[in-house]
Amino acid sequence: MTLTIIDTFGFLFRNFYALPPLKSKKGVPTGMLTGFLKFIASLGKEFPTDFIVFSLDSKEKTFRKEIYPQYKENRPEPPEDLQIQLPIAIDLIKEMGFKMIEIPGYESDDIIASLATTAAKQGIKVQIVSQDKDMYQLIDDEKIVIFDPVKKEIIDEKKAIEKFGVHPKDFVNFQALVGDSSDNIPGVKGIGVKTAAKLINKYHTLENIYDHIDEIKGALQKKLIEGKENAFLSRKLVTLKRDLFDKIDLNEFRYPETNPILKVADKLIELDITSVLNSVKKDGLFVKTEEPKFQFNAILLENEKELFEAVEKIDGIVAFDTETDSLENPNIVGFSFAFNEKEAYYVPVNHRYLGVTNQISEEKAIEAIKKILSHPFVGHNLKFDLKMLKKYGVEATPLNDTMILAWLINPDKPLSLDKLADTYLNYEMVKYKEITKGKKNFSEVDIETAAKYAAEDAIISLKLYNLLKNSLWEEVKWDLENIEIPFINLLINLENEGIKLDIDYMEDLKKEFAKKLEDLTKTIYELAGMEFNIRSTKQVAHILFEVLELPPKKKTKTGYSTDEKSLKAIEDKHPIVSKILEYRTYEKLQSTYVIPLLKYAKKDENHKIYTNFLQTGTATGRLSSKDPNLQNIPVSTELNIRNGFIAENMFVSLDYSQIELRLLAHYSEDPHLIEAFLNDRDIHLETAKKLFGEEAEEKRGVAKSINFGLIYGMGAKKLSETIDVSLKEAREFIAKYFENFPKVKEFIENAKDEAKKRGYVETLLKRRRFFDFASANNKQFANFEREAVNTIFQGSAADIIKKAMIEIKKEFPESKMLLQIHDELIFDIQNEDEAYQYQKIMENSFELKVPLKVGVSFGKRWGELK
Repeated sequence: MTLTIIDTFGFLFRNFYALPPLKSKKGVPTGMLTGFLKFIASLGKEFPTDFIVFSLDSKEKTFRKEIYPQYKENRPEPPEDLQIQLPIAIDLIKEMGFKMIEIPGYESDDIIASLATTAAKQGIKVQIVSQDKDMYQLIDDEKIVIFDPVKKEIIDEKKAIEKFGVHPKDFVNFQALVGDSSDNIPGVKGIGVKTAAKLINKYHTLENIYDHIDEIKGALQKKLIEGKENAFLSRKLVTLKRDLFDKIDLNEFRYPETNPILKVADKLIELDITSVLNSVKKDGLFVKTEEPKFQFNAILLENEKELFEAVEKIDGIVAFDTETDSLENPNIVGFSFAFNEKEAYYVPVNHRYLGVTNQISEEKAIEAIKKILSHPFVGHNLKFDLKMLKKYGVEATPLNDTMILAWLINPDKPLSLDKLADTYLNYEMVKYKEITKGKKNFSEVDIETAAKYAAEDAIISLKLYNLLKNSLWEEVKWDLENIEIPFINLLINLENEGIKLDIDYMEDLKKEFAKKLEDLTKTIYELAGMEFNIRSTKQVAHILFEVLELPPKKKTKTGYSTDEKSLKAIEDKHPIVSKILEYRTYEKLQSTYVIPLLKYAKKDENHKIYTNFLQTGTATGRLSSKDPNLQNIPVSTELNIRNGFIAENMFVSLDYSQIELRLLAHYSEDPHLIEAFLNDRDIHLETAKKLFGEEAEEKRGVAKSINFGLIYGMGAKKLSETIDVSLKEAREFIAKYFENFPKVKEFIENAKDEAKKRGYVETLLKRRRFFDFASANNKQFANFEREAVNTIFQGSAADIIKKAMIEIKKEFPESKMLLQIHDELIFDIQNEDEAYQYQKIMENSFELKVPLKVGVSFGKRWGELK
């Protein structure tokens, strides 16, 4: 017999952040509710239980607040969308007939602990649904375990020890030392998880630790003595009450025989949460089944007549997808389409295997595709399909793309079609690897199997589009329609242009680097007094710290660190160190850039390299580049790899000048920043004047680091390392900066507060990025704050350059845009006038409170651009 106890608010909070922010057609947020109801369904199927109860926190002041008024003091307000869903969830729990328990003056955790302890005494096995580490003190194998609803795993004694290094029976004393930043429990200052685990495994209790305090030496003893009062206070705060019940009547908690989801069916229909309802059988019982959650017909079209008859039926929106023989330089194998949610079609074109049946000719297939794409069409990752089809003479602009839609809804979540189907539709798709197992590519898959697989892609894309379009907040729809969707074809053109590599230049560079590496190897061997593998960090550490006995700076799990920072710190101790660093520089340039770039260029008869730009590759909205990454080619002029790229006519670089600082001036409305930008002054020099007075000229570099550091969330420690000053000086610089630019400080603090309150930040075009502040630890919390502020600036800069790119392409469709590198665009142009026309568009793409400025430079080689 099993009792499942659910930590109601804890579970709902984590569901809110774990799932995309869905909305009903009426605009009611439903993401958390959907996840919660899926879990209720899984309790009946995958995780059977005999009894179930939900625990709630008291609305009244708890006894812990009496002991320690600062308890849970620093917790942010729940985001607005979560606050809307919480009372709906509570009502659903009641209407489904589940028991809820709330006791005045006690937290949900105390109710759980008391219920679990009492039930265990009555011989009932207990499963606690929670991600709260406070629950670990309750774990008692065969009696009480925890179920993690996100990872979907049972946490028993073994897993608890693996995670924290201590047995559950010692967990309260362990927590007393470590504390808990999320609940504002102090613990002993300076004692972390590893140190606490060592102490507890040896002494087990606080009393025993302090009875043997003389055995503990040095700084640790001092920390323990100074933190003694906080340790015992913390133990009181983390210890859960186990005596709130003498006994419990399990009949009150019996899991309902009738499916509880059916009791709230009307409400779920009203909220547009239909995916859970689709999993419920008419007899009201949950039945685990391998059948899909919805049925559709996969129709194979093998002759022209049937194909064009089906195409003629299209009325309204159609979902479209292609199947190809590879990801690199693909050719069409077939295509699928769907225009209702009950049936989808697959058209085989180039399947190649022994015994293959009728297929549609390539010519007729392309004719049909052009007709299909003359309708408003949607799909998933359509850039791939449309780029491939362009070589067949097909050009079209989609109505929407479900990958982009899902990315805009939540840019930090997985975006593959199968992941979205699982998240939004509770549907498990057929895996590509399964149907192509043992085959060279998709062209060898038999047509019947291919039809089922491909038709599924089309119908899932259609269902996702119909669902996701209602989940996108109104403010962003303009951005989607006017920027992100037209951007698909812009990126196809950009990628197809390619950029030419000077093979001879790169071959010479390859020889030069090889000779340099050979010379450095000889020198390093001489300095070491022996030969060794310079690429092996373990062998480098052996030579430096054991053979040459240099002082190590940092120890890792595998030995002494030989990373760049550690070696820089001992560079003056022995000449071998600088030579190893130099060797690594050349080796990285050779292996990461020179050799791979030559390989890519030699594949093309014109020696052009074609990168792939990822529209949804970052959470901030910036483009990323891969295969190869051309946004990451080193800038160094001494070892100039960029000079290997040559223009057919002339390169021009158009680079937004200090765009993020201009956005800082725009958002903060700081009068000093605005005045400096309006008068086209050197912003770093102006900052230096405010901070350093007469030393401004020589301190401009420091001011620059501070200016950009604030946008990237740089703290005093990082600043001190960056500009090589003491921590105290770095703190003073930051304090002085905020004294002189008070509106900047006000904006940054307000931005953090808003992010914590709402659970997200917005860019200039109202894109949202979400942060789970509610369940973050200290380190994550600080990181979320930094990322939240940085996203406003990086994301808004991405909005501006995307809009400018769209406008340039619209006004100058023949323009040869080659690369986008964050705030910079590179074109191949025939005359300089073109450049200044593009510059004008870029500078006027957005109206801010300060002017946008774009720097222009020209060159025959990429490395000549400034």
